[in-house]
Amino acid sequence: MLQQQQTRTNSRGEAYVIGPTGAPLTINDLPPPDTGRWVIRRKAEVVAAVRGGLLTLDEALERYRLTSEEFLAWQRSIDKHGLAGLRTTRIQQYR
Repeated sequence: MLQQQQTRTNSRGEAYVIGPTGAPLTINDLPPPDTGRWVIRRKAEVVAAVRGGLLTLDEALERYRLTSEEFLAWQRSIDKHGLAGLRTTRIQQYR
């Protein structure tokens, strides 16, 4: 199911959401725009940032040079299988 988070503000006035590890996630904590290796945690952080309002979907797609299909696949995998669904080595198992 689609999980929406509310954006919160920390003591420095930075907007944050709770990331996949349970820790606060600010825009500065997101993977760098030139990320080449998409591990589970990084994918989940981008999904959490979009769901929480740190980035719009369009901003995320542009920043990380993703297709909407790719991002939506990440989101569906998390919703259906949790973080394990983002493993590329297990992709056939979760389809």
